[in-house]
Amino acid sequence: MDTSDAGTMAGARLLARLSLLCGLAAVAILLAFTGSGGPLILVIGLAGLVAAAAGVWWALAHRGVVRGAGALLAVGAPAAVLVFYARTGLWVVALASLLLGGAALTCGRVALRRARPQRGMAAIACPAPVRPVVIMNPMSGGGKVGRFGLVEKAQRSGARVVLLDTAVSTDVAALARRAVAEGADLLGVAGGDGTQALVAAVAAAHDIPFMVVSAGTRNHFAMDLGLDRADPARCLDALTDGEELTVDLGTVAGRPFVNTVSFGAYAQIVQSPEYRAAKAGTALNALPDLLLGNQGERLDVQVDGTRLESQQALLVSNNPYAAVDPLAPGRRLRLDGGTLGVLGIRVDGAVQAAELAVRGGRATGLHVLTAHQVTVHAAAETIPVAVDGEALNLPTPVTCSINPGVLRVRVPRSRPGAPPANPPLNWRHLIALAVSRSRSTAGSGDRTGEAAGE
Repeated sequence: MDTSDAGTMAGARLLARLSLLCGLAAVAILLAFTGSGGPLILVIGLAGLVAAAAGVWWALAHRGVVRGAGALLAVGAPAAVLVFYARTGLWVVALASLLLGGAALTCGRVALRRARPQRGMAAIACPAPVRPVVIMNPMSGGGKVGRFGLVEKAQRSGARVVLLDTAVSTDVAALARRAVAEGADLLGVAGGDGTQALVAAVAAAHDIPFMVVSAGTRNHFAMDLGLDRADPARCLDALTDGEELTVDLGTVAGRPFVNTVSFGAYAQIVQSPEYRAAKAGTALNALPDLLLGNQGERLDVQVDGTRLESQQALLVSNNPYAAVDPLAPGRRLRLDGGTLGVLGIRVDGAVQAAELAVRGGRATGLHVLTAHQVTVHAAAETIPVAVDGEALNLPTPVTCSINPGVLRVRVPRSRPGAPPANPPLNWRHLIALAVSRSRSTAGSGDRTGEAAGE
């Protein structure tokens, strides 16, 4: 272990010990200042969380009076807990304990992350393209192509720019194939992730580099590649000073995707014509029927050798996401792992909703898996599917698969890099890291961090 590695491990151990100290201090404050009231603070707080989760379920899964009552409960339960703490004089103790507990969680996750530094995707030095072609959508991301001068910069870097006419429907994949036939040795896209996927498939089929320009709205693919999402013009530096990453490409029913494929409740909602204009209102109007099974299809899913039955929502991703969060999946640590990430959700009532709020990724209604192939079955002949955010209807059964290492992505040598992701907190691993001292146990701490990040 060199000096820098030793310093990193020493910092990880220090943070692990600080995490344990904060955790013990949180418990000690409860016991020292409230005596037998310490457990009462925890019980009341947990009860408020459970009641709020049940209220959220009723507000989402019902209409009318029940929805109103659920909304009141979702807001009123936490408020009642705060009033209880204030009137009994426990709010200072509860706040101090909560802050210390938060510090313990934060320090613990950072410690485990430092004990196993993320290994980025290997970059390969390659010569610059001679005849690059970049397809640009001038309307994407609210007009980023014009706002950041992407056409001019690409042309100064030697690329031919194909500007899409947004007034007519364009077969982007056909444009990309024509560019290859005319001699293009790189295909780039300044647009959303759905357009990125279509052109990426053409680049992969012809074994030429693909370039991502973060000119879309969310740019999840660009983020996971470590590109600059704030300034898409920097992505064009790849044309003159770049290197290549070899990444995977997902397919659903033969259609490529770079990020995710959604089935079930979310996919059903985005099919609505009103969704683009009023997303929140459309979702609230549709959710009761979707969650209670009055509309939409329950999904039976074959995930390699595992079967998930009657799922309400399913998210399949090109490589697994680091965080287990059905509302905000976060980011992927790597795009070259050769596996699909799978997140299945089945919540049948307020009890399971409360369990999901309390137990998170360990809840019985949440399934987190990885696979090489996912097959979705439903009673209907076709089901709604959202592919990289685009609403489609596909015939059942629908099969998702992964094509490892088929896509060569050219990126700038100088780029921000993907933001770090903290691994799940495992107290047993954290304690092992905190008590490690020697070089050999430091290596054990590194393996501990690796296990925690799995």
